[in-house]
Amino acid sequence: MLINSFIHIPGVGAVTEKRLWTSGLLDWHQVGSADACDVPAKSLMRIAAGMAASCEHLDNNNPAYFADLLPAGEHWRFFPQFRKTTAFMDIETTGMDVFGSEITTIALYDGESIRYYVQGQNLDAFMADIDRYNVIVTYNGKTFDVPFIEKYFGIEMTHAHIDLRYVLKSLGYAGGLKRCEKALGLDRGDLDGVDGFFAVLLWQEFQQTGNIKALETLLAYNIEDVVNLETLMVLAYNMKLKDTPFSQSHALPMPEIPDIPFKPDRSTIERIRQKNGFFF
Repeated sequence: MLINSFIHIPGVGAVTEKRLWTSGLLDWHQVGSADACDVPAKSLMRIAAGMAASCEHLDNNNPAYFADLLPAGEHWRFFPQFRKTTAFMDIETTGMDVFGSEITTIALYDGESIRYYVQGQNLDAFMADIDRYNVIVTYNGKTFDVPFIEKYFGIEMTHAHIDLRYVLKSLGYAGGLKRCEKALGLDRGDLDGVDGFFAVLLWQEFQQTGNIKALETLLAYNIEDVVNLETLMVLAYNMKLKDTPFSQSHALPMPEIPDIPFKPDRSTIERIRQKNGFFF
């Protein structure tokens, strides 16, 4: 979809982009033969220059160029072109305060490999591994995960960032990751009802009692987040395509769900629920 996009060119909005498509200009390579288009010649010259720059940045594998120019709700457009260098990312913490809380676990998934990191074990390995990717996909990561990581590790993450919170909101889905999942038909099974606050309690249980099942449940929850992010990314991409001329030709197949290396422990979940007064 990226090479069919024009709205990242300064001065081109959704109306002009649709006008270009209606006129038969369906991708960057056709702009030079736009004689029949009703877009002013001066505007076409600007668009042609933008397309030349776009081709160069695409050839140089530079998704950040497009992330900087596209509105956050339109970042879905560059996902397929850079999918092979994309990681789905999620963190768990001891609290919401970037300055007073710690990262407990991090999960990464690139569509093939699952990686996970645990405080006190291998958390620092995350910094080298994340540099393998040019794009990250999160839910609410722009306001939480990325600032938290940057503060915690003292680094700057310069990846192109698709935050599904904005993409899904543009489709009418909001209220948090779990709510979006349910609205789109994703079932968490034994992890249904477990959320970010419960993840804090799982970590506390592991730290205070050494219950390895609590850590495994936390990792199962964290990893399911990133696996589901890929599903949500593809769902959102295909739904956004419906407002374009490319809904049939560009649709992506749904991804296969990988085996998650950890399983939630029902007895641990129920014990923590009862201890903390959860009734769900």
